Amino acid sequence: MIIQFKTSAPQPLIQAFCDRQTAAEKVVYQVKHHVAVIGAKAVTLTDDEQANVDSISNDDPSAVLSSRLFQPEDTIIKLPHTEIGGRTFTMMAGPCSVESADHIMAMAKVAKAGGATLLRGGAYKPRTSPYSFQGMGEEGLIALRKAADANQMDVITEVMDETHVDLIAKYTDVFQIGARNMQNFSLLKAVGKTNVPVALKRGLAATVDDLLNAAEYIAANGNQQIMLLERGIRTFDNKYTRNTFDLNAVPVLQKLTHFPVIVDPSHATGEWDLVTPMARAGVATGASGMMVEIHDDPEHAFSDGPQALKPATYLKMCEQVQAIHTLMQEW
Repeated sequence: MIIQFKTSAPQPLIQAFCDRQTAAEKVVYQVKHHVAVIGAKAVTLTDDEQANVDSISNDDPSAVLSSRLFQPEDTIIKLPHTEIGGRTFTMMAGPCSVESADHIMAMAKVAKAGGATLLRGGAYKPRTSPYSFQGMGEEGLIALRKAADANQMDVITEVMDETHVDLIAKYTDVFQIGARNMQNFSLLKAVGKTNVPVALKRGLAATVDDLLNAAEYIAANGNQQIMLLERGIRTFDNKYTRNTFDLNAVPVLQKLTHFPVIVDPSHATGEWDLVTPMARAGVATGASGMMVEIHDDPEHAFSDGPQALKPATYLKMCEQVQAIHTLMQEW
């Protein structure tokens, strides 16, 4: 049940209602004048409370906290150098993996030149083969943090395991939950208990509802600083692209949830020459931001070289993406 109190309703009245539901052992969440009583079909309201109610909904989505029914306003995530959500467009860029301190520093400068305010790079890497490069660990996190700080950028990096949450929180501004971990519920609960924003990637075969319910695990544990990443899904044809870029998901998610929606054309296509066209399409959907992979020598990258943009290509792509975003803001 979601109860929307009038904007004129006094907060002490709303708080008293929430306290009474909590005392009755109901799970209650509040954002401004919206209150969700999880699982309830009916509640008792005092006369004063009833007079201050704007609407009551019993037809709740399964992902209540993630829904616009519970929170109509866009979630805005504020970082030291970045604001994500609303009408702002945010670029996130960097290599797939942190390969060395010197390399991530060089790539940070390129990312910044293209307008990126978040530096991406994996220090712990989930790989299909156990024999592939698995990341530099904490040494990579230190290098990533230094490169970001030197260029006045924020950090986004992947957390693979709940045992890594505290360590990675020391170095990052945003936790990235990879596609393979989208339904790692222990990990979702762990990051939900922190105050570090979370970028949740859509799973390889996840539906929109699967993604929203995964976000709900994070939100239900107290952390509602969440952004959702569309990075392509597995379909019947992966001969020419790594995945199928589901651009439909962007406006669908924006209709259903208040969380910012980010696109990742690098993982969606898996081929560098397809990244720019899909980046242009991604920003045209109205996404709140984009994540792309860059590398100055992709043929010798430690991971995901085929999808990485060389610096000159990345900078040109950024010009085009920003031009499209600017045009859309005028409509």
